[in-house]
Amino acid sequence: MPEPKQAPMNVLFITADQWRGECLSARGHPTVRTPNLDALAKDGVLFRNHFANTAPCGPSRASLHTGMYLQNHRSATNGTPLDARHTNWAKEAARIGYDPVLFGYTDTSQDPRAEDPESPWLLTYEGPLPGIRPICMMGTWPTPWTDDLKKRGYEVPADIRYAYGHRAPGPEYEDGAAVPRPLVYPNEVDDTAFLTNRLMEYIGDATKPFVAHLSLLRPHPPFVAPEPYNAMYDPENVPGFARRATVEEEAAQHPWLEHQLGRKLFRAPADEKKLRRLKAVYYGLMSEVDAALGRVFAFLKETGRWDNTLIVFTSDHGEQMGDRWLLGKCGWFDASYHIPLIVRDPKPAADGTRGTVVDRFTENVDIMPTMLDFIGAETPVQCDGKSLMPFLRDGKAPANWRREAHWEYDFRDPADDSAEKRLGLTLHQCTMNILRGDRYKYVHFTHLPPLFFDLEKDPHEFENLAAKPEYLPLVLEHAQKLLSWRMNHDEQTLTHIALTDDGPVERKAARY
Repeated sequence: MPEPKQAPMNVLFITADQWRGECLSARGHPTVRTPNLDALAKDGVLFRNHFANTAPCGPSRASLHTGMYLQNHRSATNGTPLDARHTNWAKEAARIGYDPVLFGYTDTSQDPRAEDPESPWLLTYEGPLPGIRPICMMGTWPTPWTDDLKKRGYEVPADIRYAYGHRAPGPEYEDGAAVPRPLVYPNEVDDTAFLTNRLMEYIGDATKPFVAHLSLLRPHPPFVAPEPYNAMYDPENVPGFARRATVEEEAAQHPWLEHQLGRKLFRAPADEKKLRRLKAVYYGLMSEVDAALGRVFAFLKETGRWDNTLIVFTSDHGEQMGDRWLLGKCGWFDASYHIPLIVRDPKPAADGTRGTVVDRFTENVDIMPTMLDFIGAETPVQCDGKSLMPFLRDGKAPANWRREAHWEYDFRDPADDSAEKRLGLTLHQCTMNILRGDRYKYVHFTHLPPLFFDLEKDPHEFENLAAKPEYLPLVLEHAQKLLSWRMNHDEQTLTHIALTDDGPVERKAARY
């Protein structure tokens, strides 16, 4: 008998901005509750050791969308153009007939060589990913959402950028209020609800297989949540902070950390009550995202799309949230790069792996190959990552799978040379590379001293062992591993092709 006809396959690719990897109740987090993502993990695969490849948003999303390490795509900062010659998952999906669509943002800095000189996308780093069709695009300027609020009779700030953090009147928690001040708008109409509603409208009207990217801002700052999520977690009961007793002791670990802690933008507030309020609201925003995604998952089931839709949930990077006296995302810290990843493959071939947890190291560069593998598109040579489909179908890692996670942080700022002056660097020396294994982490700077940590003995990375004689063999081993990794992942788009008397000869091969 002929095989039953396969239903058209859809892809729902979800990112929630700035979400720390341990913050899922499925991971046993002591405070935050995420029942809908827990259910997704139970019906899919949870990747416990998943890492972003860089930070902040723009560079990290460049890696996420192109499958390339920063060393190759070179969109190093928010605003560094992404070279137009690189392809991405949206372009590749479009090649085989899909219409990739966007709800939210991709933070793609456009290549000025490929744009009209008068293009508005040259005035912002928040451009759309080439090849994607924005249906509801909103980032710093949430115009579709604020327009909707106005239609509903709500007032919005004159500068609509502040709508995300527009709080109800009254004192703040650290000034005596019983709970953190809520967003002035009800959770039924806030930015998270607005975007997920628009996504469901699109899916409900779709007559062809879809590939949709839902890019939610939350739990990214401003740390202001609508009721009841503002009061869901008691600031006094959130976990404490992994840091030295004082900022000065923390800063003494390394010149770069001293510089970073000297920047007001990245310094955590000295008022611990305020910091606890920020963390409690951060968790509340996660629970709100979880509830919104629960509505999306229920909608997929109600409309008969649950069993033909690949769902990928991850983030672009994490959040320090007071650890090491820092806010935001930066440096070599796990808190900034360890992020969640849950993938639900709807096909029967994945039934044997549902509810499993993968401990092998996975990275954001693996997302593009995975989605393309699922829809039957070829993975471009440019991709540094590999498809995760073997984990979803076979439940085990392919041969030669990576044994460490890798990331790169570029702290250059073309508009500000303070780091260069303070650290004695040039613009192009403001970089660090990280190799993070099960036990050891090695941090290499272009022109500053290295760092080496024993994570088994020192999980918070307080003691730098790089200069201790007994650790020098391990430091050398990891420096060589890092060098080999970079060499192995040098850009190679055309290196598998040779021009011969018989014309171009091509032979593709795995990177590792």
